[in-house]
Amino acid sequence: MATPKFPTQKSFHGELKSRIGEYFKQKGKSTTGNSNLYIKAIILVSALLSVYVHLVFFTPPAFWAVIESAFFGCIIAAIGFNVMHDGAHGSFSRFQWINNLASNLANFLGASQHMWKSKHNIIHHTYTNIHGVDDDIEARPLLRLCDEQVHYKIHRYQHVYFPAAYSLLYIYWIFVTDYTKYFRGKIGNIPLRKMTVKEHISFWFYKLAHAFIFVALPIYMVGFTAWIIGFLTMGLVAGFVLSIVFQLAHTVEHTHFPLPNEATGKMEDEWAIHQIKTTANFATRNKVISWLVGGLNFQIEHHLFPKISHVHYPQISKIIRQACQDFNIEYVEYPKLRQAVASHVTYLRQLGKAS
Repeated sequence: MATPKFPTQKSFHGELKSRIGEYFKQKGKSTTGNSNLYIKAIILVSALLSVYVHLVFFTPPAFWAVIESAFFGCIIAAIGFNVMHDGAHGSFSRFQWINNLASNLANFLGASQHMWKSKHNIIHHTYTNIHGVDDDIEARPLLRLCDEQVHYKIHRYQHVYFPAAYSLLYIYWIFVTDYTKYFRGKIGNIPLRKMTVKEHISFWFYKLAHAFIFVALPIYMVGFTAWIIGFLTMGLVAGFVLSIVFQLAHTVEHTHFPLPNEATGKMEDEWAIHQIKTTANFATRNKVISWLVGGLNFQIEHHLFPKISHVHYPQISKIIRQACQDFNIEYVEYPKLRQAVASHVTYLRQLGKAS
């Protein structure tokens, strides 16, 4: 299918880049990660390895094993937010091999980086919230996330059961959607770039490595029953945490879901304005949340400047907010996490009603 086109005029985006560029020039800072990010990465990866070894080789009693498995799921999500995400965007380090290393952590955790970079870096970041193109708002039949999607009777209750649906994300991602994209050669309706031989080998190598590390070896060490309980606990917790963070950034009451002109295929707004209208921030003054979610509560800043590491988002958000005021563009932000969650639930309830 033909993808939408954005207007060639980029006056707002040009002004934003000028202001952000001037900030980094004056501060003498690199746009990539710093020591704070690298220390955080070491803490998270060390926690991942420690919990894995303890669960598999020194398995605690059942109750504590379940608690530890849930914590393991939170660590996986945190690594995805803080390490893999920046690495995949090339913002973790100024050295590409370090970015590749950070990005490849997701491969060992079961999520193909080749598929992720195509789905997230290219499609989602370009065509945010555009029905029929942005695969991130496609969750049928369980969820209806925009007006253009088909309404089913079950959607009347989606604001109630969405936590259960979100919990399935990680497990469904690593065991179903990666393979669906691989064999179809498409992400939604968008064809994938033809994979090289090296990329085919890499895809299967990491899938087999994940199966050994997270399935075969644990079953051998602790038995099938203990493994399936622990794995499901880990996977469901990771899925919910990953899902809710990304959904709070795009599917809330005040974000837009614009469509291209049917005749021309062009979008009304230039790309940067489109990103701001389709994205929301939440809890940006909460340093604990910001640390845990890798700055993805500063989602507006991330969508405008994905190649800038999240450690800089609190500073550049002030510049972007001022630019939005100067250009009379609404900058959507929910001061508290609970407010963003409430708006998301309200939005799901609204979409759950028959059109």
